[in-house]
Amino acid sequence: MRLLFLGDVVGRSGRTVVCERLPRLRERWRLDCVVVNGENAAGGFGISEAICDELIQAGADAVTLGNHSFDQREAMVFIARQPRLVRPANYPPGTPGRGATVVETQGGARVLVVNVMGRVFLDPMDDPFTAVERELTACPLGAAADAVIVDVHAEATSEKQAFGHYLDGRASLVVGTHTHTPTADHRILPGGTAYMSDAGMCGDYDSVIGMQKDEPIRRMIQKTPGSRWEVAVGEGTLSGIAVETDARGLATRVAALRLGPNLEESWPQFWD
Repeated sequence: MRLLFLGDVVGRSGRTVVCERLPRLRERWRLDCVVVNGENAAGGFGISEAICDELIQAGADAVTLGNHSFDQREAMVFIARQPRLVRPANYPPGTPGRGATVVETQGGARVLVVNVMGRVFLDPMDDPFTAVERELTACPLGAAADAVIVDVHAEATSEKQAFGHYLDGRASLVVGTHTHTPTADHRILPGGTAYMSDAGMCGDYDSVIGMQKDEPIRRMIQKTPGSRWEVAVGEGTLSGIAVETDARGLATRVAALRLGPNLEESWPQFWD
């Protein structure tokens, strides 16, 4: 299968570049499954039902979240009725929504999408390793799933790398989100799992992690309260990772995806 994962969509710039480019890329590369992290899609903080629907209509088969999952209060309600929207599986019991979903491709294949949140430098949550183990036990690669995509929403690269090695051979792709900065370590691990520490963001890179620059810089210099952070509104860049799998659901080819200004462009040339 051909899998595409897009990093955190940040504000209108991120939504615009996804909605403008993804439909064509999906057709051009004959993608089987696309997963998009949408936790910053609504003004940089959370996601709304309308925006979730917009990302799905643009070509996302599933939308993952993170520590901003419920910044928009309406998410507490609509997440229960949207099976393609996935919040971290290690939220405490009783949290609305689901931590995993199974997507059926047009070709009839089943793709398990799991979202977990790290615990290093983030709010303490339930054990993410136990949570992902629970989901993979219920729907293992090669038995109940033809491919497995795990979004590790975490700050520390060490924690994300640990996840990659822990799931090596049991997932098609383990990819990090949250830092909004793409890493250069995309590779296939020894057991056949594609890995990348952070997919980056879909948004305006002429910014501070997708936010207008002045206020973050002022706060770092003056260390005093100020105005609310505002999302950067320049042209967005599409950022993520492309993976091709074999009949076992393990990765055979992997490439970084960066299309747009401010970053050196990169794409899966093996699909062209």
